[in-house]
Amino acid sequence: MVNKKRPVNLDFSTMSLPVTSIVSITHRLSGVILFFAVGVMLWVLDTSLASKESFFNLKAILGHPVSQLVIWASLAALAYHMIAGIRHLIMDFGVGEDSFNSGRVSAWGAAGVAAIVITFITVWIFLW
Repeated sequence: MVNKKRPVNLDFSTMSLPVTSIVSITHRLSGVILFFAVGVMLWVLDTSLASKESFFNLKAILGHPVSQLVIWASLAALAYHMIAGIRHLIMDFGVGEDSFNSGRVSAWGAAGVAAIVITFITVWIFLW
């Protein structure tokens, strides 16, 4: 017998994910962003060390708002990935695994600390 009430297509706009899964998904997403950011940062390092002229050309390129946005995204992803990774390392030691509530609290704490650090990064990149 086939269940006719089963959904054929999932509507993600009606689903509500817990904060622990959102923090986990964004941790993985920040890792993907970092994978691509490593290539960009290696190019920046290589260009800055090639010659005096290429350093000044790179300095002009990095002053552009799009370049600043790429640098901000890379640093924000690094900060978030590092903070969420530290949360996972602490959980690997058995801290905060006793109840679902402690996992939720640590997820909110990691998201809050990451928001504060990313705010400082934003001020440093765009306003300083």
